[in-house]
Amino acid sequence: MTGEKQPQLPQRQMSAAKPMEDQCVLPPPRLTSDKSRLALRRREKKEESEPAKSVKEVKEKGEKPAENGAAPQENGEPTENGAPPENGAAAENGEPQVEPMELPPFEIITGDRIDPFMFKFQFKNVEYSSGRNKTFLCYLVDRGSVEGLLRGYLEDEHAGSHAEEAFFTQCLPDYNPNIKYTITWYVSSSPCATCAAKIAEVLKARKTVKLSIFSARLFEWEEPEIQAGLKTLHAAGCKLRMMKPLDFSYTWDTFVESDEEAFNLWEDCKDNYEFYHDKLADILQ
Repeated sequence: MTGEKQPQLPQRQMSAAKPMEDQCVLPPPRLTSDKSRLALRRREKKEESEPAKSVKEVKEKGEKPAENGAAPQENGEPTENGAPPENGAAAENGEPQVEPMELPPFEIITGDRIDPFMFKFQFKNVEYSSGRNKTFLCYLVDRGSVEGLLRGYLEDEHAGSHAEEAFFTQCLPDYNPNIKYTITWYVSSSPCATCAAKIAEVLKARKTVKLSIFSARLFEWEEPEIQAGLKTLHAAGCKLRMMKPLDFSYTWDTFVESDEEAFNLWEDCKDNYEFYHDKLADILQ
């Protein structure tokens, strides 16, 4: 009948069902007060009273209904107990899961003078070089009468190009066979097997280059491949020496930003030099 007033449905039945995606919540954080616990219980009751998406609605949208009230994922497979996926949600104990960051390799650092603290630590000729994961290379290049001496230093982190290889690409990139090069290195440790082989190749290709290497320590001198590399360098004409106490003082005065601070040798500097000197002599004999 037209005169009769149509009954109105309750507001709750007329409203559209809330999508399941909005119901997927992060695991609750740890609560430290009674007030927070009360707020949590109210929120849980509110969630229980909200209507769930019907199976019919799920089928119409082509989604797979989730088990245990979990929200359906993009691939149609819910996570266990309705928890959000690992790649975009919370991890255990309610803390977000952070993906590890891949750091870029360290670059070769060049300069004129070394920090005094770094020199005392990196060039100390101890037998076991724990924590010394850099290579410092101080260089002098005499090109006869051409533009005087070249002087400076390089350092690396044993990642990517090593300081020994970087010297020829960054400090001496252009080779002139008509010039005689006299090169002296003062390094915190002797070259590794790979660098030794590359240096030997350079010396064989550049006949007018004479290289002398003074090392504070021998790098992994007990390893057969290291010993073979040093022998290869020696056969290619490279002069290999260990740094004497006088060489440490000279390097301090020439390559360290010391502000005229006097350099005091550590107590066992001479004993350690003699130890490494004998080991190098045994390898090269």
